[in-house]
Amino acid sequence: MRTANRDLAWLLENLLERTPLTRHALVLSKDGLKLSHTHNLSVDRADQLAAIASGIQSLSHGASIEFGDGSGGLRQSMTEFHGGLLFIVEAGAGAHLAVVASDEADPGIIGHNMNELVEQIGEYLTAPPREPQQSSRTL
Repeated sequence: MRTANRDLAWLLENLLERTPLTRHALVLSKDGLKLSHTHNLSVDRADQLAAIASGIQSLSHGASIEFGDGSGGLRQSMTEFHGGLLFIVEAGAGAHLAVVASDEADPGIIGHNMNELVEQIGEYLTAPPREPQQSSRTL
């Protein structure tokens, strides 16, 4: 698993290198756990970004169901804030890819490069649902 994490981190670093004005990239599970992130994002900030991205995706999914075609299909979420942009795309079964960029970045290039990465290695960017641990205590 460590090697897979390093490989994924390398791919995320490569995404930043070829996408101008991007700052951070992160792969997270649907329920908000970070799976891999770029080196310039501390562990605590990666956890924070994973929680934020998971929440945004959940809200966007709900909006899609209520105001879209009802399928719950979600292509991409983008949040623009003072000083930056946050993009989130689905990245395989149960996983999302998030990128933080400068507010001067080109959203078209970011979206294109993110989707290209997901298409190339989408099956690698998966996070199967976690199964609850059963208690060893009996009543």
